[in-house]
Amino acid sequence: MPELPEVETIISDLNKKIKGDMIADFWSDWPKAIKGKSLEAFRKEIKGRKILGARRLGKNIFVDLSGGKTIYIHLKMTGHLLIKSKIKNQKSKLRNDYFSDRVNQYVHHIWKLITNNKQLTTKTLEFSDLRKFGKIVLVDADKLKELKEIKKLGVDAIDKEFTFDKFNGILEKRKNKMIRDILMDQNLIAGIGNIYMSEILFDAGILPSRAAEKINTSERKKLYNSIKKILKKAVKLRGTSDSDYRDTSGAPGNFQKVLRVYRREKQKCKKCGTIIKRIKIGQRSAFFCPRCQK
Repeated sequence: MPELPEVETIISDLNKKIKGDMIADFWSDWPKAIKGKSLEAFRKEIKGRKILGARRLGKNIFVDLSGGKTIYIHLKMTGHLLIKSKIKNQKSKLRNDYFSDRVNQYVHHIWKLITNNKQLTTKTLEFSDLRKFGKIVLVDADKLKELKEIKKLGVDAIDKEFTFDKFNGILEKRKNKMIRDILMDQNLIAGIGNIYMSEILFDAGILPSRAAEKINTSERKKLYNSIKKILKKAVKLRGTSDSDYRDTSGAPGNFQKVLRVYRREKQKCKKCGTIIKRIKIGQRSAFFCPRCQK
C-alpha cells in the first residue's frame, strides 16, 4: 500500500500538472469503487468543475473542486494515479515510456480534463488499480472531516503539528503497545506503514518488538527525529516502488534503492554485517537487525 511519501509525491504532481484544469467527463468500468453515489450521479456532479488543488492527510488524497466539492481517493493496496497529456503533432519527449509498463495497464477510472493550455488536445487523470480495492468518494468540502475514515485519523507524520511533545504523549498513552504497532496505527500517527516503520526503527536503533514504556526519553527523541528524517528522504526520492506504486508519469520511485532492512530478510546488514531478520504478527511484518537495534 502506498504510504505517506508515495502519496505526498502524487499530491505534488497533481498540483503541478492538473491544478486549474476543468473536468470534462468521467469514465469507469468498476463503479463499485465509487462510494455513496451511482456512476452517473458521480459523473454528473463533477463535470464542469475546476480543479482547485490537491492535498492529503496520511495516505488519503483530496482533490478540491470548485463549488465546494472534494474528491476523496484512497489508493488501497495497488492503486496509483497517472496523468497523461498529448500535444497535437508532437511526439513524446519522455526518455522512457513508463505508461506502457505492465503495472500501469490496470486503468479502471479516467477523468477527462480540459486545460487552459490550448496546445493540449487530450489530458487525462487515470486510476490504475490491479486489485480494484481503491476507493473514490465525492463529498462536500466542509464535511470531509465528518467522514468516519477521516475523523478517526491521527496527526500526520510530517505535519508541523506532529511535535516531539505530541509524539511523546502518544507513547505515554500507549505504554504497553509495541513500538511497531504504534507507528503504524493510523488513528495515532497517519501515514506510516510497513516499509517506513522498519526503516525508521532501524535508523533509530530500536527493535520493533519493544514496548513504548521500555523506550527512554533519549531514545524517543532519536526515534522522533528518525521519523522526520526517513520520511523526508523518501519524499525526496519520490517514494518506494516495492510493488505496484508508480508516480503520475508511470515511473517508479527511488527509495527502494536505499532500503536498509525492509524486505532484506536473510541478507547482511549494510551497517554491521549481521543477518537481517523478520518478525510477523498477524499479517504485518517488521524487518530488523538484531545487532544494530536494541
